[in-house]
Amino acid sequence: MTTLELQQLTIPPGQTLLISGVDWQTFEAILIELGEPHTARIAYDNGILEIITPLPEHEAVKEILSDLLKALLEELDIEFLTLGSTTFKHPDTLKGIEPDQCFYIQNEAAVRGKDRLDLRFDPPPDLAIEIDITSRTHPNTYAALGVPELWRRNQNQLQFNRLIDGHYQEVPESPTFPGLPLQDLLPQYITQSRIQGRNQTLKAFRTWVRAQL
Repeated sequence: MTTLELQQLTIPPGQTLLISGVDWQTFEAILIELGEPHTARIAYDNGILEIITPLPEHEAVKEILSDLLKALLEELDIEFLTLGSTTFKHPDTLKGIEPDQCFYIQNEAAVRGKDRLDLRFDPPPDLAIEIDITSRTHPNTYAALGVPELWRRNQNQLQFNRLIDGHYQEVPESPTFPGLPLQDLLPQYITQSRIQGRNQTLKAFRTWVRAQL
């Protein structure tokens, strides 16, 4: 499939398009053709290209979960950098991914001020978030790129995964925030935001965080 043919495709929200036989050079050309930003999410795994257009529900959950995590980092006075759905790729692994959201936390200083990142030389995000409403998470791709922590949200449940010896293992708490019951707490605040709104929810969450300090 050429980049022109790809541009002419219409993918309904929530639908996934899989294309096999896509070499690395074509993948790179498609990314250039799509430009930044683009609404679709892209994943590439050794010749298989996946393109998905997210649902509004997906984006709403992604935004509030991201806002909650940002508020937590701010209250803990931890520097961080969010890069949203930036494309992360590595030619040696023949893998690439655009997370729903990603955070540089432990390695924030290493990428601070950089306009371009190259995983051949720069560290991957410390934490990536995937909203599995349309089941597009690719843990093997994140693992190959060396992302230490992967959060997956599905059916109002939050799963924390830690990279150990090249594979993800589910853990009961976030390695970045040990001792905080975020697995149960964050889904509750996501639900609360649908009733009380974003601002009231974030105020309540910040109050909770401050009480833990």
